[in-house]
Amino acid sequence: MVKDSKYYDLLGVSVSATEIEIKKAYRKSALKYHPDKNPSAEAAEKFKEVSSAYEVLSDSEKRQVYDQFGEEGLSGGAGGAGGFGGFGGYGDDIFSQFFGGAPGGGRPRGPQRGRDIKHEIAVTLEELYKGRTAKLALNKQILCKGCNGRGGKEGAVKKCSSCNGQGYKFVTRQMGPMIQRFQTECEACAGTGDIIDPKDRCKSCNGKKVANERKILEVHVDPGMKDGQKIVFKGEADQAPDVIPGDVIFVVSEKPHKNFQRVGDDLVYEAEIDLLTAVAGGEFSLEHVSGDWLKVAIVPGEVISPGMRKVVEGKGMPIAKFGGYGNLLVTFKINFPPNHFTSDENLKKLEEILPPRAKTTIPSKAHVEDCVLSEFDAAKYNRQNGRGGQSYDDDDDDEHGGAEGVQCASQ
Repeated sequence: MVKDSKYYDLLGVSVSATEIEIKKAYRKSALKYHPDKNPSAEAAEKFKEVSSAYEVLSDSEKRQVYDQFGEEGLSGGAGGAGGFGGFGGYGDDIFSQFFGGAPGGGRPRGPQRGRDIKHEIAVTLEELYKGRTAKLALNKQILCKGCNGRGGKEGAVKKCSSCNGQGYKFVTRQMGPMIQRFQTECEACAGTGDIIDPKDRCKSCNGKKVANERKILEVHVDPGMKDGQKIVFKGEADQAPDVIPGDVIFVVSEKPHKNFQRVGDDLVYEAEIDLLTAVAGGEFSLEHVSGDWLKVAIVPGEVISPGMRKVVEGKGMPIAKFGGYGNLLVTFKINFPPNHFTSDENLKKLEEILPPRAKTTIPSKAHVEDCVLSEFDAAKYNRQNGRGGQSYDDDDDDEHGGAEGVQCASQ
């Protein structure tokens, strides 16, 4: 519930207006009452008022203080926030912890901000492309509706005189030559800061001032959101008396995809094509994260080499806020045919079609050995190279046939 709607009325918006609605309303009012547009004294005063209202409502932290405590909360009066200057708005707590009160002789502390509640929401790449709305249940603490967070009947709740409503006291003890000063919970009010006669306690919360509530939140994952991005529900965390509720924050966690990798607004995909398509053209297809199938053509005459990267423009992820789409980056893997896939006659035909082989050049006076390639045995290679075996066989092994591998003959 908003204590004071004056600032909202000045801008002509509802108390539930979004940041965008508040900004639009301010621009409209500022253009109407700006001294350059309207030189009257009334317009100048109105311009100051709407500017002050916008300064508060456009700042989420100031807006929370204003909604809960009104203008007095912004100025530090009536138990409100001790202003946003000084020690960062809440810096007075340092003086309270060490000296039993804020500077200036016990001036009331401003409301503290409650802790944020963070949850991770796991989403697939398809959901980040199309968007998703999830309904999630939140169990949180709210001010008791039976007593409006007082803890008892109106007028029956008294400030604890033992701790002056602080809920704690500072105790000084002398230990030898040293004096120790520490903070302890007030026994008279059990740390609540209030004294309530048992017969006047709220029946709903038994004087605890708070109750538990289960609330359903609709979490909107917008198209194009990225891993780690936050979806914030302002002021939806636990409530407590004289505490500004924190936020409920959902952090987007992108699940790994079996076919695509996301890089910013682009998608990366590895396409496997056969050798014929790579050298003579053709096409390949893939199922996109949008749910559609893409048929991609390779122009005849354009040779695709292993590891080459091409781009399909506009088939990446949606670009949030700015509109449009990123690109699809395609990296190619070439599937070569198996050994002896065709006849010697056909291989000779390939010699006529493909570019000529590169000629081997060997100095005329060099000693030449003809070698033949053998199959590579990875397990044996690992044993021989620093994993419990020798890098090479001993010379004596020649009597038993020598080592297997590349075979060479002097010419």
